[in-house]
Amino acid sequence: MEETKNSVDLGDKKSYAGIPEAEFVDDVDSYMAKLENAGNVDKVLKKLDEQHSKYKFMELNLLSKRKRLRAQIPDLKRSLSMIEKLQNQKEEFETEYLLSEQVFVKASVPPTDNVCLWLGANVMLEYSLEDAKQLLTQNISTATKNLGYVEHDLDFLRDQFTTTEVNMARVFNWDVKRRQAAKGK
Repeated sequence: MEETKNSVDLGDKKSYAGIPEAEFVDDVDSYMAKLENAGNVDKVLKKLDEQHSKYKFMELNLLSKRKRLRAQIPDLKRSLSMIEKLQNQKEEFETEYLLSEQVFVKASVPPTDNVCLWLGANVMLEYSLEDAKQLLTQNISTATKNLGYVEHDLDFLRDQFTTTEVNMARVFNWDVKRRQAAKGK
């Protein structure tokens, strides 16, 4: 079953990364009366603030992952197009390639059936052109799917931020009303 960003069955989860869902506080009185809260506004606000901070940390990680994937996908596509060019090339051709930052070198490339792919972590492997094409196509598909997951989780996190912030405001306002009622008596 092919999964897309908009139509994936997550079961009971709302997030691919397992981000916990923020509970919306509908009835502040009953929420504050819970045993773990015991009517302690400072404790509840601190707990909600910690939850908000955890969501911020998750957001930073997801933003970093999204940035990496957005850079990785075009690189993979460029590599795939080069593999396709090498498959179609029947004669030697001359090209320029990036040797280091802003340093290009000319090279003559003879027709070939093999190519070396840089896999990262100081690992480079030689593949046949067809195997390299298959690997790069699979990596593009995986990276694109993962980018969709990250985008979905970022949207989910934004909802959790809003819910947590609304909860904080509701608890704070509940405390203000309670104090005003106590002063009025």
